[in-house]
Amino acid sequence: MGRLSSALLSEFTPNQVAGKRVFLRCDLNVPLEGDRITDDGRIRASLPTINSLLSAGCAIVICAHLGRPKGEVKKELSLAPVAIRLSELIGKPVKFLTESIGALAEKAVLSTGAGEITLLENIRFNPAETSKDESERIVLARELVKGVDFYVGDGFGTVHRKHASVYELAKLLPHAAGKLVAAEVQVLQQLMESPQSPYMVVLGGAKVSEKIAVIKNLITRVDRLAIGGGMVFTFLAAKGFSVGKSLLESDSVELVKEILTIAESRGVDVMLPTDILGAPTFSDQAAQRFHVDSIPAEIMGLDIGPDSAREFSEAISSSDTVFWNGPMGVFEFSHFASGTKTVAQALTEVKGLSVVGGGDTAAAIRALGFQDSQFGYVSTGGGASLEYLEGKTLPGLEALSS
Repeated sequence: MGRLSSALLSEFTPNQVAGKRVFLRCDLNVPLEGDRITDDGRIRASLPTINSLLSAGCAIVICAHLGRPKGEVKKELSLAPVAIRLSELIGKPVKFLTESIGALAEKAVLSTGAGEITLLENIRFNPAETSKDESERIVLARELVKGVDFYVGDGFGTVHRKHASVYELAKLLPHAAGKLVAAEVQVLQQLMESPQSPYMVVLGGAKVSEKIAVIKNLITRVDRLAIGGGMVFTFLAAKGFSVGKSLLESDSVELVKEILTIAESRGVDVMLPTDILGAPTFSDQAAQRFHVDSIPAEIMGLDIGPDSAREFSEAISSSDTVFWNGPMGVFEFSHFASGTKTVAQALTEVKGLSVVGGGDTAAAIRALGFQDSQFGYVSTGGGASLEYLEGKTLPGLEALSS
């Protein structure tokens, strides 16, 4: 089974869930500084499904993860701060359990009444959640379903993982997709099957090796492909330029050359920066501007330059469909955030469909002062979005469609 058609993915209806105790898998994997949530975008993205379930008189048991504790209980990765923020956003109490399975958890789940919400502790504190052993995942899933009637999968950022709460659990209960997952699939399907032309894809981020597959799959569909971020230096190296101390994946150079050849044969306009901003070290210091054919050996490229940002912006503004994944530079450094900010601003002005591809990209737009509502769609799942666009089967979607 290839990537999933939205026609095969049924969103839950009020009649399906009315009065039931629903196990809701969300993606609440938010960035934290201590106990402070620095970006609550994923919590907000879960609200439409939660509110809809509350309106249907459901008792809601929410399962989610935070970070990568690797099966160990780590206080700094507790979902306790998420419970507090969710309660603030939803406008009602959220009962937080300090565990996710066991007698106390089962009792708490059974005591969750209509219109009430219980949030389980970080599911990845259980090693079986991410185990490669299917039998271990099934045992955990059977523990989680005790006392619940229906499963709603709404954690799009996790659907590319064959984890117990994402994959096995859907097999044990009547199930349907949440509003977020259904919306994500609909948008991504449009990007793959019916984009309005000109169709432009903007890719950034650190490593080209992580984007090779999606580039290969999209190169036959797009009109323009713009490359920024750390991955651009592998493209520049493939074109014969010296890149100084910039990030370079030497073992991907030949693959990039292959992509450039395919793009040329299909008439795809591959846009690479003509100038870059750099510095001698990886730090937030005064930016120096260089043309790409004269990057000094001691310089590390950290952002696309102003000419390139303007060229990218003009191309984005003249496109009817734009998908963007990956910052153009080290946006966390004030001196190297201008490329990402210029591209983000251009996406807000697209008259057709503009899609921000989740992960670091979504975090970047919020950190730079943009609101999700300024874009056509902001995905919650960077990795899941990319794997869908690669044409891969996503286990969580497969389980929800069966």
